[in-house]
Amino acid sequence: SKISRGKIDVFITYEKSSSEANEIKINKEIAKMYIKELKNLAKEENILANIEVTDISKFPDVLTIKSNSDDETIKNELLNTVNNAIDNLVNMRKQEGEKISCDLLQRLEYVENKTMEISAKSTGLIEEYVVKLEERIKEFLKTEEIDKTWIAQEVVIYADKWSVQEEVTRLKSHIGQFRNLINTDQAVGKKLDFLIQEMNRETNTIGSKANNLEITNNVIDIKTELENIREQIQ
Repeated sequence: SKISRGKIDVFITYEKSSSEANEIKINKEIAKMYIKELKNLAKEENILANIEVTDISKFPDVLTIKSNSDDETIKNELLNTVNNAIDNLVNMRKQEGEKISCDLLQRLEYVENKTMEISAKSTGLIEEYVVKLEERIKEFLKTEEIDKTWIAQEVVIYADKWSVQEEVTRLKSHIGQFRNLINTDQAVGKKLDFLIQEMNRETNTIGSKANNLEITNNVIDIKTELENIREQIQ
């Protein structure tokens, strides 16, 4: 009821530290059988039969210790001990979880900052492309007159092929979902792992589209940090 998922191994050792409610039983019939057989052996082999009581008591099944402890008492002691152990486990996991949560959120903030840098840089790429395209055409055709319609078509094609705004938008959305999951009281490990996979996918797409060194470097930084987050979540 306190641990929602995973595997738990419980090892219990019961030690009785007092002699209260214990009863020692001597199985006299078995003891007499041992004595009889030992005497017969001594007679057959013509040896002394110096049989001590302490020697007989060491033979199997001669002495037994019977506990008269109340089962309900043992049950209550067991449940109290197990509940204390579980409470300690839950508290430890909570403390560890809080520290891991802080670490993940710091790393996520780093990913978000790098994403914002990519977004800002990608916004100006189209304008840069237009300027470079016009300069190359002028240089190649040796003329100042340029077909603006053709330029516009090329820009549309370029924007459609190299724009990363859709991926950036989805990446921002995943970052928001990640924060929301971290702040819940549910077991979210699997969901966070899935989100990291999606964030990796968007980052890879940005990397494949990136036609800019700064964006490529940011993609590498994001992928490195996402891997650190994934390992922590695992």
